[in-house]
Amino acid sequence: MKTTLFEGARWMKQPLCYFLKTQRRLFSAKHGGLRLPETLKSIINTGATGQNVTVSGWIRSVRIQKRIAFAELADGSTLRGVQIIMDDPQMASQLTTGCSVEISGKLADSPGREQSKEIQATEINIIGKADAESYPLQKKRHTLEFLREIGYLRPRSQTIGAVTRLRDHAETGLHKFFHDNDFVRIHTPALTANDCEGGGETFTAATVGTDHPTTDFFGKKVNLTVSGQLHLEVFAGAFKRVYNFNQAFRAEPSQTGRHLSEFWMVEAECAFVKNLQTLIGVEESMVRSTTQYLVANAGNDLDFFLHNNEALTKLVQRLTDAEPYACISYTEAIDILQRADQKEKFSFKPVWGKDLQSEHERYLATTHFDGPVFVTDYPADIKSFYMLPNPDSRTVACTDLLVPGPCELLGGSLREHSYERLKRKIDSLGFEQGSLDWYLDLRKYGTTPHGGFGMGFERYIQMITGLDSVRDIIPFPRHAGRCQY
Repeated sequence: MKTTLFEGARWMKQPLCYFLKTQRRLFSAKHGGLRLPETLKSIINTGATGQNVTVSGWIRSVRIQKRIAFAELADGSTLRGVQIIMDDPQMASQLTTGCSVEISGKLADSPGREQSKEIQATEINIIGKADAESYPLQKKRHTLEFLREIGYLRPRSQTIGAVTRLRDHAETGLHKFFHDNDFVRIHTPALTANDCEGGGETFTAATVGTDHPTTDFFGKKVNLTVSGQLHLEVFAGAFKRVYNFNQAFRAEPSQTGRHLSEFWMVEAECAFVKNLQTLIGVEESMVRSTTQYLVANAGNDLDFFLHNNEALTKLVQRLTDAEPYACISYTEAIDILQRADQKEKFSFKPVWGKDLQSEHERYLATTHFDGPVFVTDYPADIKSFYMLPNPDSRTVACTDLLVPGPCELLGGSLREHSYERLKRKIDSLGFEQGSLDWYLDLRKYGTTPHGGFGMGFERYIQMITGLDSVRDIIPFPRHAGRCQY
């Protein structure tokens, strides 16, 4: 008779979780983990000199000499590939850049400085051929603009490979920060009937292959989300600390290197937050913790971008050290910019009541403060409807974090938690009647002072790598005039 997990746990008089952990240990010992080919990273880090190994991946380059041949093998798990040594040059006769292979041989210590191990090949099997004449990624420097034109192959390039691994580690670092601080992740919807930012730059969902228009399908007009903030606020009314890591969409025709039509956002909402400095502390801790995680766990890929870049190295050090980031009010920022305008001659004059332009943000972060700076308390007229007014009624309790590179990295605010004040604001802005009643009702049933923020994930990676365009940071860039693959 078979014993179920629950019966087994009862028989052992132990909690079910204890029984499951025991079973997992037994499974791991019996089956030895995943039955996948080992990665180069695993073999280089754990393999012993003289050990027989079998590796697989793609050939980055081949050099054939009179009595020996060399090839570089990569599989995406490391920044630099592993050198393959072939004592018989004939073994490399069919190898071409880009082909996929499986190679058996002995692991050996490498005399080179850029790698600790190399493989002395004894057998090579070509899995997938690559035409040497037409393969676009030859062993030479390719511009990032060229790589965008071959987006289906650019993950094999060293730069995009490093960016991709940094994205992976940064996401892990973000999740670790939030989970270590008792935040609960919420999967906010991609389809929504609301425009959180109120800017109207949304993509409208449409049905295809049906006689029913979208308005009939949902009973109303539906958009792709520009932010999950409003939905996070719903769960912040029950879970106290929540966050998301979701795609967002914006129909903005901008062609700058800072804008995409589809991008990733990390957003958080915190209940019972009564002052802006508390929220700023959370934002700063998130950026510092995530960057420290990259330094500790993605050093090789990070060094790839920091090498010979003194300004970027200094920025990463500033992001990770314990000294608080600079913090000024919007009014102080305007004063700094107006004094600087006498020398800088900005294209847009800094004027109180107007939003900061990119050149203003760049000056503050790159020239004046030479590092991250929070700018707080913007005029109410240029900020979103949900932000909490300050006692002066002219400004709102909000902040933007400006950094060298992408300029605005994140934005956050305390949220209006008064039903009456928020209703007056919504009515004055002409939102569709009743469309935000559910959001208003959050203020009727156990409202709390609360606040939150959102950070563009691609902008964070852009800041860390120093790359000029977010189009080289997201795997498949979508922007005005371009949606390949």
